Amino acid sequence: MLDQFGRNINYLRISVTDRCNLRCVYCMPEEGTEFLPHKDILTFDEIYRVVKIAAKLGISKVRITGGEPLTRQGLPKLIHDIKTLPQIEEVCITTNGIFLEKYIDELIKSGLDSLNISLDTLQEKKYKEITRGGNLEKVIRGIKLSLDKGIKKVKLNTVIMRGKNDDEIMDFVELCEKFPIDIRFIELMPIGEGKQFKSLSNDDVKQIILKERQLSSNVVQNLLLGPATYFKTGSSKGSIGFISPMSHRFCSQCNRIRLTSEGFLKQCLHWRYGIDLKNIMRNGIKDEQLEQIIVKGIYEKPNKHGFKQPTIYEDNRNMFQIGG
Repeated sequence: MLDQFGRNINYLRISVTDRCNLRCVYCMPEEGTEFLPHKDILTFDEIYRVVKIAAKLGISKVRITGGEPLTRQGLPKLIHDIKTLPQIEEVCITTNGIFLEKYIDELIKSGLDSLNISLDTLQEKKYKEITRGGNLEKVIRGIKLSLDKGIKKVKLNTVIMRGKNDDEIMDFVELCEKFPIDIRFIELMPIGEGKQFKSLSNDDVKQIILKERQLSSNVVQNLLLGPATYFKTGSSKGSIGFISPMSHRFCSQCNRIRLTSEGFLKQCLHWRYGIDLKNIMRNGIKDEQLEQIIVKGIYEKPNKHGFKQPTIYEDNRNMFQIGG
């Protein structure tokens, strides 16, 4: 369906939990984090109910996020149920990859279409620092297993931070030259803990790559792919993507809405605006009324984010609480 600015909203991102087994420095404080009680997050039946209605309204792609979504028991069943909806063309998951070895067979059986893995460094020591204790070898094994098992699309989401991992840009480029993996460089957004770090614009990242490689545009005509612009080097098996919400704001093409783990229909990552669907559903609303509320929420999606203009209306929570 179209929002008030004529954008076709066909992509729903669902956070199934705010819990995570890592403590990445730009996402979560090292200590003192309080997670939502289980009773305060949406049940899988409630999530499915929202997706079923949203699919009738034009949602055709669903991405499962967290926190770390694979910390929530029974997730493959939810993916399977969503995949049975005839309007849903694609179901994806974004994960840190630690639990992929354990769940990859169940995820494939559920019908999962693609996999995004958050990975900001290829160096073991630095990985432990950024994630505060994560095991890089588990992630690498999970990536290889996903490729071997035939996941249709495997993408790595890499946030480049100045002075932290900006010396590894070419290492990631070389990775997509060796394997059929898409590398997506994502500009750090000033959300929560992320405000403490200095970002590197994707224009700067691209210039670093161009010193050693030629890039040719890899245009993919698929409106479900989202805001990334893709390129290839002469020998790459995968693509190099750039997601640039800060330097090249793509709000005019934004096609997504979000459902947070506590049931908040969130129209934009930056703003606090949205609708508390959890309490509405738990108060016994009928599907027809719920549909009209979701229609209104989609229609009223804000025109653009305001990361560069701080305001009292911005969402000051951390990314794990909003949904990655």
